Amino acid sequence: MSITRRIFVKNGALAIVGTAALPAFLTRTVDGAVASEAEDKRLVVIFQRGAADGLNIVVPHGESAYYAVRPSINIPRGAVIDLDGFFGFHPSLAGFESLWKQKHLAVVHAAGSPDPTRSHFDAQDFMESGTPGIKATEDGWLNRCLRSRPDSSAFRAVSLGPSLPRILSGAEPAVAISNINDFGVGGKNSIANTFEAMYEQSVDSVLHGTGQETFEAVKMLKSADPSKYVPLPGANYPRGHFGDSLKQLAQLIKANLGVQVAFADIGGWDHHVNEGNTQGQLANILREFSESLGAFWIDLGDLAEDTIVVTMSEFGRTVRENGNRGTDHGHANVMFVMGGPVRGGKVYGRWPGLDPTQLYEGRDLALTTDFRRVLGEAVEQHLGNKNLNEIFPGFDNQTGKFLHYLG
Repeated sequence: MSITRRIFVKNGALAIVGTAALPAFLTRTVDGAVASEAEDKRLVVIFQRGAADGLNIVVPHGESAYYAVRPSINIPRGAVIDLDGFFGFHPSLAGFESLWKQKHLAVVHAAGSPDPTRSHFDAQDFMESGTPGIKATEDGWLNRCLRSRPDSSAFRAVSLGPSLPRILSGAEPAVAISNINDFGVGGKNSIANTFEAMYEQSVDSVLHGTGQETFEAVKMLKSADPSKYVPLPGANYPRGHFGDSLKQLAQLIKANLGVQVAFADIGGWDHHVNEGNTQGQLANILREFSESLGAFWIDLGDLAEDTIVVTMSEFGRTVRENGNRGTDHGHANVMFVMGGPVRGGKVYGRWPGLDPTQLYEGRDLALTTDFRRVLGEAVEQHLGNKNLNEIFPGFDNQTGKFLHYLG
């Protein structure tokens, strides 16, 4: 009796059994599924577009200068979720508290890009290319970090959005998925907007010759009926683009399609006017941000143990609030690192202080940790790519200088 491969849905996840012919990459995915679940490591990068206010996200409530320069938008000590007696979470980050206590979440403060630009466009470009101050870099650092990784899947590099972002542009195959439920897949030039169109346009440079494989992979997802996907109990994604993106990413990861690196972003952090404190614009987006990431962590289940999530924003905000009860473009910021291998429950990086003499250009939080130092540790220690001089050219990213946030 011949045995054929078939696709079926179990608890909303994609599963495959049998031995008949499928495209080569899908055969590799099926045959290596058990091993890959144990051995594959994943890196997820989240970009907070708009320049998030790190000082009101992870609050230095133990420093009196913070309250002196932010009379109307500070987070009162009584409202802060205390972390270590000096730093504390904004109350809207309650979704992070359990992760912190479980030591799966770490904070890196006074971190970011050393480039002095206050331009959103330039700063984002520099952080996605991994070469601050250099506009001529053609590819993104997240694409470059794939060079020494096995090319196991058309879905090994995924962006949740309508087009491929700067950070994933380059020679390595990568795809942008705007909505799994609609099977809308976009490329560098927004040519392939549906899976049928993507198949027809498989010569598009974004797919780099993987058009047929990607087409077959999307057909597999269609067979699984992703619209009926049910997250694990407790994974309560909030409504909105970011929550939807992370839910779809969890679905892709759990479908054993070989995701190695992934990217998602969340906008709305540019609060020049009426930023708010415990309530308001920042509080609302922080709630969406933390609840989405918290749900993603739960939804991954055991796969979270081999997953690292790193967050970043192009720069921080001014230390002093402005006349419109907001903050203007600043310099250093805060980064989060979440994952199974993370030595969490700790704030990493040297705190520069908020005294006027300690500020960058007399107005901003000074930078003490280059964002490439944080990312480099994840790339080398977690993904196993030790070619950091190629991924972050011109930056001295020696292992001995890592923050050692990974166990």
